[in-house]
Amino acid sequence: MVEKIDIPLCMPYFDEEEQNLVKEVLDSGWLAHGPKTEEFEKEFAKYTGVKKAVSLNSCTSALQLAILANNLKGEIILPSFTFVASANSIVNSGCRPVFSEVDYNSCNILPEGIRKKITKNTVAIMPVHYAGQPCNMKEIMEIAEENNLIVIEDSAECIGGTFNNKKTGSFGIGCFSFYPTKNMTTGEGGMVTTNDLNIADKIKALRAHGIISSAFDREKKKRPWLRIASFEGYNYRLCDILSAIGIVQLRKLDKMNNLRRKNAEFLNKSLNFNEIKTPEESKGCKNVYQMYTVKVENIDRTKFISHLREKGIGASVHFDPPVHLQDCYLKMGYKKGSFPITEKLSESIVTLPMYPQLTKEQLVFMVASIEEAIKKCRNLR
Repeated sequence: MVEKIDIPLCMPYFDEEEQNLVKEVLDSGWLAHGPKTEEFEKEFAKYTGVKKAVSLNSCTSALQLAILANNLKGEIILPSFTFVASANSIVNSGCRPVFSEVDYNSCNILPEGIRKKITKNTVAIMPVHYAGQPCNMKEIMEIAEENNLIVIEDSAECIGGTFNNKKTGSFGIGCFSFYPTKNMTTGEGGMVTTNDLNIADKIKALRAHGIISSAFDREKKKRPWLRIASFEGYNYRLCDILSAIGIVQLRKLDKMNNLRRKNAEFLNKSLNFNEIKTPEESKGCKNVYQMYTVKVENIDRTKFISHLREKGIGASVHFDPPVHLQDCYLKMGYKKGSFPITEKLSESIVTLPMYPQLTKEQLVFMVASIEEAIKKCRNLR
């Protein structure tokens, strides 16, 4: 067996197409919130199956503006097993995050857990589609309708994933990330998707200092210098350079997702070890494997990951600690034991490299290295 092969945790899938379109933008001289941004938004809305998409500088901004555009004041239910940005967006919008338990197999929020957390102060539900696996949106939307709640989908990790053949981000208000680790990337960036045209317009204004019309739109007007602020807004815009990258990445997305699924299928079949629990695809779901996460049982996780890293395999953990045990959220009264399933996941989850261009050689090496790591960790117990 080869002693070491460098296999990073993630890797963007770029070629000359992105370079050529970026050069086109640079040559045009229109670098910010211009025609490529509008094109990217239209194509993303069409792909997701919604009426409108609004580009932003991050998914965190998307989550925050989705809350603010709906004038929400109160409690928002979400899983603790997520990146801290999900909860931060709630707090920074003037609302209160209320954490709920997740399912151990899917790592996604449990609908029955949501029901238990609803109070007279609840205003919204924020399901997080973990690692490319869609949540049970049928039950979540039913709960929202019964209780007159807004649904804000944190779909940062699930671009192109589907539940009952419907894209994530098209059930409620969708919020997406284009960070380099995601299924498609613009380097930094995000998107909001919605069927509510009024919400889309308000988010457009909030992202650009409260001014509804963009500079590109104003150039078509008689007095393009007029900039009227309707809201106290922010500067959360995505520039045309990054939008150009997004246009090309979106064209490749289905191909990239299919390659991720193919790589995951190989790993699922090959990792036949009692100590490893591979990811499952929930009923009605299409998992797009933004991350490939396994649960390790009856071995020392830290030593297991360290062995893989010594082999050049960029293994990691997503997420430990869960949000309710982060220092800034302990003051809300949560403690160790508040969410047993979430905490068990945080202590057992391991993220393995996953990206479209993984080779057969790399996949085989990963499997062999995992087997070797398990044997060594067994001996250490």
